[in-house]
Amino acid sequence: MKTTRLITTIAFAFMLLVSFNAEAQKFSGLDKSPMDAASFPNDYKESNKLIKIVYSRPQLKGRDVSKLTEQGKVWRLGANEAAELHVYTDMTLNGQDIDEGTYTVYAIAGEKEWTVIISSDLNVWGSYFYNEENDVARITVPVTKADESLEAFSIAFEASDNGVHMHMGWGTVRVAVPFEKG
Repeated sequence: MKTTRLITTIAFAFMLLVSFNAEAQKFSGLDKSPMDAASFPNDYKESNKLIKIVYSRPQLKGRDVSKLTEQGKVWRLGANEAAELHVYTDMTLNGQDIDEGTYTVYAIAGEKEWTVIISSDLNVWGSYFYNEENDVARITVPVTKADESLEAFSIAFEASDNGVHMHMGWGTVRVAVPFEKG
């Protein structure tokens, strides 16, 4: 009798263990707009970064960039959560100081120019809660067109004379934002 009870107890404990373990292994699928990051320098061996952005990468899927960025309206610069910018040294944008820290980046897309906004907002989804009072810096930059079309919204950094340029591309639209060391 004791043996049967012991076997039953062990079997029950094993089933609980397996059921908890199976429950713990449920993972969500890939996002339709996966999160990515770009930094400068972009060499993974270089730990002393100047700037980094974490953003989601929406895909065109046959759609037009101008429809997805809601021209003339504040856009979260990507998909899902608003893009998060980490500045590891004091910088300036269009003569406006950006202290070392973490910020949200928004954009107002237009056919010929984009206004890029650095905001002190943090942990925001989309641009629904954008508040102009929290702007730290703004710059309006020209849009150029490329021959190559990018399916996914993309950001890359490139060294400049006194800082770094943040290049954004989607479809054939290209925008460069000049950050300078402070």
